[in-house]
Formats: sequence, structure tokens, C-alpha cells
Amino acid sequence: MNILLAEDDKKLGKLVKYMLEKKGGYHVDWVENGEDALDYARGSAYDVLLLDWMMPLMNGVDVCKRLRGDNYGQAIVLLTAKDSLQDKIFGLDAGADDYLTKPFEIDELLARLRVLARRNFAPRKSDSVTFGPFTFNRTSRQLSRNGSEIQLSPREYQLLDFFLQNIGNVLTRESILDRIWGLGSDVSYKNVDVTVKMLRDKLDDPGAEPAIHSIRGVGYRFEMDA
Repeated sequence: MNILLAEDDKKLGKLVKYMLEKKGGYHVDWVENGEDALDYARGSAYDVLLLDWMMPLMNGVDVCKRLRGDNYGQAIVLLTAKDSLQDKIFGLDAGADDYLTKPFEIDELLARLRVLARRNFAPRKSDSVTFGPFTFNRTSRQLSRNGSEIQLSPREYQLLDFFLQNIGNVLTRESILDRIWGLGSDVSYKNVDVTVKMLRDKLDDPGAEPAIHSIRGVGYRFEMDA
């Protein structure tokens, strides 16, 4: 099971990551703020997100709302010291599947993860996608061409994943900006165009048909033979 842990308390985050990996045998990525949690959740295939309610840049409830607004189908658990019934209702109404009050025992968290694993959540995206001479692995966050690794920035990685989920469809600049940066971020469509160009340069071969097509005045379309 792949887990994303978003917790700004360094001591607690380190402990939870260690115990989940040691006792549960899970793979755990750990981030310390809400914006990173949103980026990681959108850019990688996780079975469960563990989101601290109160963390910098974006709280766990807002991360949850944003993901559910994107039709994110994987399990989300809120971790928080807020323990009133109204707080629990608020968190669950935001789209969380479970709610665990701090302080908690690791064994209880492991038990809840086992329950979530048995539920029928939306199918995970395939960990590995092959197109043309390329292999894109979501788990390792790697792209390779004929076995040779191509270095991608985090934004390029997210952009390629977004394109691969929408092969043949036109993606507007607005939809790309929202998916990669968030509409509330202080970036422009120029950032989108620059990131697309950098990714295109890494994918295209001279003289070959480009994978990313510009749709004038609208956005981009990704096309490549499997």
C-alpha cells in the first residue's frame, strides 16, 4: 500500500512514517504542508492520504475539498486534535473517509488502514504507462526512453501525468494551471506555456511528429502512438 502522510509536526511525522513502514510494511511519502500534499496526491498513485487538519499553506480539509472537486477517488483520513462532533461532521462532509483524533495509537491507525484497504475505492491509475519508446512510472516518478532515464521536474512530471490521463483530449491552459498550480496560485498562462515547452523538448525527436500539439488560443493536446 502506498500512503501519503501530510503532517507538519516533524517529530510526529517522522514517528508515524517509521511505524507505518516498519509495522505495516507500507510505502510512505511524507510532506509537511498542504500545497505539497495537493501536488503529491495529484502527481502520484496513493492508496490512502493521511492529512493533518492544521498545517501550513493549506489545511487538510481544504486539500480534501480540492481533491474531491477533481473527482479524486482514493481514501482520505483526517488527523487532528479537533474532537468535537461538529468538527468530525465538518471533516467528513468535506470528503474525508475517516477521522482520527490526536493523540492516537499506531495500532489503531493500522487497523483503520486495513479497513480502508478492504473498501471498494476507485481503481488506482496504472503505476506504469508505456507509449512509443517511453515508459512512465508513477510510483518511482520516472520517465525513460528505451531504458534511459529522462529527468523531469516535479511540474513536468505532473503535466505529463495529466496529459497521459487525457490522451487525444484538448486541455485548456486554465485546466492545466488549475491541475498543476491551482487557480488561486500567483502564476500566469506563461508559466503553463513554458512548462509545456520544457516537457515537449524532452519528449520530441527531431523530424518526428510531436507528442504535444498546440491548439491556438485554447491549449494543448497530447497524442502519441502506444
